[in-house]
Amino acid sequence: MAGKSRAEITHIIIAVLLVSAAITIASLTMGRDIYYGSRNDGMLSFAIVNACGYLFFLIMPVEVAFIYYLQGEIGVLALNAVAIGTALFSQAIDYSIGLLMSDKFIDNLIGRKRYMKAEKYIEKYGNVTIFVFNAFPLSSPVISLAAGMLRYRIRPTLIYTLLGLGFKYLVLTLIF
Repeated sequence: MAGKSRAEITHIIIAVLLVSAAITIASLTMGRDIYYGSRNDGMLSFAIVNACGYLFFLIMPVEVAFIYYLQGEIGVLALNAVAIGTALFSQAIDYSIGLLMSDKFIDNLIGRKRYMKAEKYIEKYGNVTIFVFNAFPLSSPVISLAAGMLRYRIRPTLIYTLLGLGFKYLVLTLIF
C-alpha cells in the first residue's frame, strides 16, 4: 500500500473488520425467525435484521420487518426499544466508518468541490436532513455515513437520528 500512512492503513483495517463482522453476523442469523414464520419468539432475529438494515452497505426492508413483528405477541414497547436501539447502534457504526475515511479517500471518492458543497449544505440543513431521513423510509444510514465523512458533530447526529427514529416507529406503531 505505497503512499498510505500508518493511520490510513489502520482506518482501512478497522473499517474492513467492522464491515466483515456485520456481514458475518447477518449471514449466520438473519431473518431465521421470519423465514420460519415464528415472529412471536424472534426478538433476537428481529434485532439482527433491524441492525443490519441500518448499515449503509446492506439494503433491507426494516420497516416491513417491524410491522411484521408488531403483529406478533412481542410487547410493543420492547419491540420499539429494540428497533430504535439497534438502528441507532448501526447508524453510529455508519458514522464511525465515515469518520475513519481519510480526506484523500473522500477526495478520490467524491472530489473536493463536491465535498465542500456537501459540507456547506450539512452545516445549514444537517439536523433537519438527519431527522427527515430517519423519520421516513429513506436511506438514513447513508446520511449517517456522510455525516461521519463530513466530520459533522456526533452529538446532534445521534440526537436527530434518535428523534427521527422515534417519530417513525411511533407512527408505524399507531398505524399498524
